[in-house]
Amino acid sequence: MKNVMVLGLLLFLFSCCAGLKTSVPTDLLTPAAQGPTPSSVPTPRATAAPPFGDTGWRPAGTGLEQRDIELVVGGRTVDHLFLVRIDPADYRFEIAYDARHPKSIEDWQTQLRARIVFNGGFFQVRGGQYYPAGLLVVDGQAFGETYVGYGGMFTVSAGAPGLRWLVSDPYRAGEPLQYALQAFPMLVEPGGVLGFPAEREDNMLARRTMIGRDRAGRFIVLVTSSSYFTLHRLSAYLVASDLDLDVALNLDGGPSSGIALSDPPVVVPAASKLPIVIAVYPR
Repeated sequence: MKNVMVLGLLLFLFSCCAGLKTSVPTDLLTPAAQGPTPSSVPTPRATAAPPFGDTGWRPAGTGLEQRDIELVVGGRTVDHLFLVRIDPADYRFEIAYDARHPKSIEDWQTQLRARIVFNGGFFQVRGGQYYPAGLLVVDGQAFGETYVGYGGMFTVSAGAPGLRWLVSDPYRAGEPLQYALQAFPMLVEPGGVLGFPAEREDNMLARRTMIGRDRAGRFIVLVTSSSYFTLHRLSAYLVASDLDLDVALNLDGGPSSGIALSDPPVVVPAASKLPIVIAVYPR
C-alpha cells in the first residue's frame, strides 16, 4: 500500500479549539462547514514525522515545488503550513463538482487521478443536494450566482488559469470560462495589498486554505493543519511573507481544508467530505 505522509501538528491546540468556526456568513454554509470541533478535526494517520522549521521550496517535479513551514510564535509551535507552488506552463487546472455525493480529499484524488487535489469554495446543503455559494463553472456549465461587490474568482479560460478580485474585475455574463470558482474574502488584493484589514477582524480561528498567484505568475496553494489563523492574521502573514504574492483568495476553511498530492504522496486531510475541489494535472 502506498505510504501516505500526513502533514501537520493536528493534535496541537485541540484542547482549546472547541467551537471554532470560519468567519463567513453562516447562511452560506453547511453546519459542518462552520468550524471544527475536537472530535471533527482529522487526526494523524501515518507514522512519518512532519518536518520542522522551514524547508524552503523543494522541487517536486518539473514546474512544481512544495514547502513545509512550522509556524512558531513566542517559542511555541502554533501551526504547520503546507504549500505547493505550481507553474501554469507545466500544469493545467480543472474544477470537479458532485452535487449529491461529496467525497474525501483522498477519494477525489483517486477518482480524478490528478497530481494535486485541494478543497474549493463554500457550499450549502438543501434537500440532500450540495450547492455552491457563489458562481461555479465546470466544463462550461454554470451553477449558482455571482458575488457582486466582494470576493474573488479563480478561473480557467482557454486552458489558462486566472485569479481576480471581483470588486475591480467583476464577472461578466457570457464570459468564455471553462472552469470558475468564487470565494471570499480576498486575502491579498492585486498588487500585494492587504486584503483583510484589522478593522474587519472577528478573531475567529480556523484551519485555512488559500490560493494565490505570485508576481512571477506561479500559483501557490497553502493549507494549514491547525487553527492559528484568523482571516486578518492570515492576510497580514501573506503580505509580510517571502511568497511575493500579487493576489490571494481565501477558500473554504475549517473542516473543509485539505490537500492531496500523488507524487510524492502527501495528504493534509479534510475533516468533512467535499462537493467541490480543484484538481491539477501535468500538461
